Amino acid sequence: MRRSEIRKAQERTASILLANGIALAAHEIEHIEVAGFGLDELEVQGLELVTYVNTDRYCAKELVLFPRQTCPEHLHPSIGNEPGKMETFRCRSGKVFLYVEGEAAASIKSVVPAGSESYYTVFHEVELLPGEQYTIQPGIKHWFQAGDEGAIVSEFSSTSRDEYDIFTDPRIERLPAILEEE
Repeated sequence: MRRSEIRKAQERTASILLANGIALAAHEIEHIEVAGFGLDELEVQGLELVTYVNTDRYCAKELVLFPRQTCPEHLHPSIGNEPGKMETFRCRSGKVFLYVEGEAAASIKSVVPAGSESYYTVFHEVELLPGEQYTIQPGIKHWFQAGDEGAIVSEFSSTSRDEYDIFTDPRIERLPAILEEE
């Protein structure tokens, strides 16, 4: 992903948060993480996030999804003697469709990204509207997609170790290289 694309996504994310009453400090805006997962289709499969705190005990983040943007299927594994991350998603604005292991919905409200269909395997659908929340247990496969207006989700979790996440799609790079413009 190019540095200019990252800056544009950071600015868009900061504007979305501010428009929803979530103010960020200047240093937080500069450090908005833009996760493109190395797939070169940020608008389709990607995620923007602000990490407020991440210690050896707990973590708090804001996740921003552009309209119909999808965070690909993954799980948070155990690391040594520590269980995987347990996370609670609380929808702040928009609508988010969360998919976890369990009985699959007869039909889902999301659109699985074209060309990646074989990498999406869990379809128990949980629809979250503003003020609703859901807790994902450690080691559970999950993925999520924003509705037509995008979404903001507050994440409260145990320690986040994103570099250990296991994605169903082997093409995904959790921490891909940033291309500098000349």
